Amino acid sequence: MADVHPEHAQLQADRIYLGWQYILLHPDPGPPPKRPSPVEDQPTTGEDDPARLALLRRERLQEDMLNRPVRLFRTFMLVVTALILAAAVAGYLTWPFALLGVVAAGGVAGICTFALLQGDRAVKHRVAEQQAKDERRRRERDRELFRAQEEHAQRYREWQEQKDRHDKQLTWYAVAVPDELDRIDVAGGTLPGWSALVTLLGATRLYSGGHLTVLDLSEGAIAKDLIELARKGGDDPLVWVLPGDLAKLDLGATLKPEAFADVLAHVVSVSEEHRSTRDLSFDNAILERVLEVLGENATISQVTAALRALAQVGDPRDDLRFGLITATQLERIGTLFGRGVSDRVVIERAWALESQLRKLESLGTEAVRLPPARLRVVSMDRQAGMFGNRVLGTYVATALTHILRQSPASDRPWYHTIIVAGADKLRGDVLDRLMDACETSRTGLVLTYRSLTPAVRERLGRGHAAVAFMRLGNAEDARVASEHVGTEHRLELAQLTETISDSLPGLDGGYISTVAQVEDARDDRDESHDLAGDITESTEWGRTADKISEKERVLQRSREFLVEPHQLQQLPTTSVIVTDATAQGRRVRLADANPAILAFPKTTLGELEHVRDAVLALDPSAQDGDGEPPPNLGPPPPRLDWRKGRQ
Repeated sequence: MADVHPEHAQLQADRIYLGWQYILLHPDPGPPPKRPSPVEDQPTTGEDDPARLALLRRERLQEDMLNRPVRLFRTFMLVVTALILAAAVAGYLTWPFALLGVVAAGGVAGICTFALLQGDRAVKHRVAEQQAKDERRRRERDRELFRAQEEHAQRYREWQEQKDRHDKQLTWYAVAVPDELDRIDVAGGTLPGWSALVTLLGATRLYSGGHLTVLDLSEGAIAKDLIELARKGGDDPLVWVLPGDLAKLDLGATLKPEAFADVLAHVVSVSEEHRSTRDLSFDNAILERVLEVLGENATISQVTAALRALAQVGDPRDDLRFGLITATQLERIGTLFGRGVSDRVVIERAWALESQLRKLESLGTEAVRLPPARLRVVSMDRQAGMFGNRVLGTYVATALTHILRQSPASDRPWYHTIIVAGADKLRGDVLDRLMDACETSRTGLVLTYRSLTPAVRERLGRGHAAVAFMRLGNAEDARVASEHVGTEHRLELAQLTETISDSLPGLDGGYISTVAQVEDARDDRDESHDLAGDITESTEWGRTADKISEKERVLQRSREFLVEPHQLQQLPTTSVIVTDATAQGRRVRLADANPAILAFPKTTLGELEHVRDAVLALDPSAQDGDGEPPPNLGPPPPRLDWRKGRQ
């Protein structure tokens, strides 16, 4: 059975981590149930009970009011009896007649007295009966109160269990895609958002034992945090900042003349988007013939010197004097294409080729032997011209393509991963060739696009690729993205994601070149490193999240939204909507690419679906009434050894 406890979880080399998904499997149960309280005015059975005395007084008052005529009549009859006796004694009445009157009047008075006594007994009986009824009612209330307290105790135990589940549950689940995919296309996003995603992707790939190459065409230094994180973990990344480090860049130096000519032809096509494959073939033919004359290991400066001679630009004696070409080569170049009508066409193309390639003349002129590095970053200097950066970016991408085409397929997919940030600055055919080369060599490829141009739309998700959408500022891009994802999907966004995104400062500074500072000999480092701790200490994401982590309990809230254009334009900086195809169909998940979430105590490296399945496999009775497993899956994530990642 699978073990889903975080202390046993490890980053898996066959998973590509794109962020974490905020899910509360068990919602907050709310306040505890209110305890039932007994009625305070319960009657008692004592003789001096105030309630009993009050009832007795009330009944007697009522009885007195009803018996007042009887009592008055009795008094009258008693007075009549007394008068008759007095008259008999005085001799006014005879005694037989007086006795008869006394018996009659006294009898009536006796009857009235008996009626009054009966009324008094009735009052006492009603009071006793009411008291008995109150006693029965009190006992019933006591029984009901006892039952209510038992039910409250049961509800409180259930509430306590739900509260414990809610408090102990994991809240952040990994969002990953299998390495069976060939590519990940990321559309939209800001520079800080790309920085978070690149840092997360790079950290997890490096920890898994892989190698990473970042081609940063964004001019925003988005891999800066990743570089610091790699250094913190014991690696020495190599960073080229072009065009400053162009002389030290030896990329493409080992290419064969045919491949080198193809690379240069694509570099020239940067400024000529309308040029067709036929035009590229013509440029390629010119460059191939020039390289045949120059021989193998020809440099860019030699190629530009030969093109100047072919285009009849400048004085070739200057190039002869600097040793860029020889007299024999100059003579052969002059006879490459004969002296026909096509000369003018060749001269114009040679002139155009030379004007573009001269930006690469210093390429590899000061190349040195560099130590191997698992992280390599090639970036464009933001102070350089936009056109020059496009030329340099196209060269690096095309040279990488040819190197991958010549390399055998890797035994492990995504062992080498290439990230191209700002891929929309490359021509469509350059991207197509890079995609094909990565697919055949089983090299992982991540492409980020700032905007969804027509060329990007027709390539988005093409082939076996996952698509991720970040914040899309353009309304038309947001519309296209919502149609791609589907507006019927309802996603849950954590408030913590919005809070951290709003608190992050912008990217400052740029890259610092390392290729001029590296040494061939390095001390072996075998100490273990805590990846989560390194993220917290060495990245801006970790430092910002650490300041807000104390508020995490308060911010355990989220909101739902539909995938609509206006919502995509307001996504937090680090939010990523990931769509990929599975055997059950296409799935859509909302992730937070903030790498600092790895250090949160309620983060798991397992995916939501796998955690559910594993919990149910371990304990089938763990499935509750709503079909969800309990999320109490153990303590915080483990300490992750940066250099000793388990495969």
